[in-house]
Amino acid sequence: MSFNFSGQVAIVTGAGTGIGRAAALALARAGARVLAVDLQSAQGEETAALATDCGSDARFVQADVSQSDQVANFVRVAVDTWGRIDVLMNNAGWQGNIAALIDCTDEHFDRVMAINVRGTYLGMKHTLPVMIRQLRGAVVNTGSLASYTGTRMLAPYTASKHAVLGLTRATAHEVAREGIRINAVCPGPVDTAMLRDIEAAQAPGQADTLRQRRSASIPDGRYASPEEVANLMLYLASDLASHITGQGIQINGGSHG
Repeated sequence: MSFNFSGQVAIVTGAGTGIGRAAALALARAGARVLAVDLQSAQGEETAALATDCGSDARFVQADVSQSDQVANFVRVAVDTWGRIDVLMNNAGWQGNIAALIDCTDEHFDRVMAINVRGTYLGMKHTLPVMIRQLRGAVVNTGSLASYTGTRMLAPYTASKHAVLGLTRATAHEVAREGIRINAVCPGPVDTAMLRDIEAAQAPGQADTLRQRRSASIPDGRYASPEEVANLMLYLASDLASHITGQGIQINGGSHG
């Protein structure tokens, strides 16, 4: 299946690595103009350069998605540069420290919520008015298998991903009559640096063994690639998914969530 986003403008947060980079590049290859957003300038600029190499008119904006003024700024950059926003992929996220809940600090909990929940909220808050004026738009938020299940040593992250799914469902109802669809992609284990960090913290010195055990527990026997998740994100953002809104769509190799 090939996607056509020619003439469309897409914002991707957390675009510096992993799923975000894969989504930004997939959009670029499909003809979209891409605004890559990330807290880490070097990684985000590299994504924008790679998207340009794919033939896209791509830009990078450094931003902390938990800060309303910075989110408003990158939305303004997209509109000032291209005149519209067709797709928002709220992908920026942080797993937080790997620790039992009783060992988490208040600051750690608040930061996970700020990035994962407030960041998703702010992305929609500042982008939806643009889409409402257009009577068109698609938002894809990044949830997780943790949006449905509990994950030990990751209680704040799990709570945040439940919240992302709630925001997705509620806000989709508010804007459905405005020609705007909002969905969440909810991956199981994905082969990213973030997951490798989690595994290293959960099983010091035995991360490879943990990965093998987890892979074996997945019905198709492996982790997803960032590109596979990006393909689902593009589908949800495309007109092929024109009657899908307010949903969390799992991509997990058959795991139960």
